[in-house]
Amino acid sequence: MTEAHDPTSTREIFFVSNNLDEIGGVTSWVHQMARLFSQRGHAVHVIGVVPAPEDQRADLGESLPYATATLYDVHPTARAPQRGLASALDVGERRRRAARDAGMREQSAKLTALFRRAQPGSVIVVTQVWAMEWVALSDTCGIPVIAMTHESFETCRKSSRFGRVKRFYKDVDRMLALTREDADLWIRQGMNNVGCMPNPLPFFPETPSQRTERRVVSIGRLHEEKGVDLLLDSWAEIASDHPRWTLAIYGAGPEEEALKKQAAHLGITDSVEWKGLTSDVLGALRESSIFALPSRGEGFPLAPMEAMATAVPCVAFDVSPGVREIITDGESGLIAPEGNTRMFAKYLDRMICDQDLRNQMGEQARTDIQRFSPDEVTNRWENLFALLYR
Repeated sequence: MTEAHDPTSTREIFFVSNNLDEIGGVTSWVHQMARLFSQRGHAVHVIGVVPAPEDQRADLGESLPYATATLYDVHPTARAPQRGLASALDVGERRRRAARDAGMREQSAKLTALFRRAQPGSVIVVTQVWAMEWVALSDTCGIPVIAMTHESFETCRKSSRFGRVKRFYKDVDRMLALTREDADLWIRQGMNNVGCMPNPLPFFPETPSQRTERRVVSIGRLHEEKGVDLLLDSWAEIASDHPRWTLAIYGAGPEEEALKKQAAHLGITDSVEWKGLTSDVLGALRESSIFALPSRGEGFPLAPMEAMATAVPCVAFDVSPGVREIITDGESGLIAPEGNTRMFAKYLDRMICDQDLRNQMGEQARTDIQRFSPDEVTNRWENLFALLYR
């Protein structure tokens, strides 16, 4: 039974993630929440299982107001799937599996040591199911475990993570989806410990965009899931009608070269700007009038939240409950059917042509997005912690 604890006092909070420094939404979320909890006096630990690849490491700054650690110095060898009797009898493969399993137990013992030293009222938050495999091997010492899925139910269901979520999250104290709709879908899978928690607004600038620049912006990894190829197809349909407008694409990733070739093939090279990675997201948004979110899959995406806080209306594909939770179709942005590039192009064209519409939607977006303020979301987390200790 969990020890009673005063909900108004400070806690130790352990975030355990795949890694603590890889460029991406989960990393941004972890460090935002770590800062928010630290500001409220909680003792925060951010723990990564493995280091991020060198070419994908985020700049976390010189000094962080909370403790960080990474279990492995180098990424362990991936566990090969076992197929048939021949695989089971392969001596070399059995040795590799045994070495990897021994390594997992050794690294999980580091977590056990941390948890044993934790103060009363502590909480463990696991942000990804892969990281949960190490937490599951550790002794959590009676500390409540909250496990998260930072993607929509449908995106997870189409991946190898689906079975692992059901296996590793079924006995945690609380599993958190990003929206009530996703939580309900997990409950239908027989998970009886599910709740929901939205992401907090990353920032709320005093000076928003004036939406006068002839510029559509996209910010995200250049990866197949982010759908920049779909955005290029949509842009090709309308670019010639708006020769004074440009599409600015911020980000880097494995699809960059293929996307540039696609733009050349579509004949839109002159109207597309490849901006690379940026540390000034706010500046990029202030210099834009429309934000494009062409993703094939999302959880509760931070990028459109940042755009809306900057009063930039969004055009997005309807790929998850999180997108619909953030953007109110027809009021704070426009949502096209999933994968329908023609409709996406039509919505971009509509916003480009109608400055009054994008002004109205931009101002509504800036108002609406404040319901996910950091204070509101952090309060919800602290209420959950208190609930787990009743």
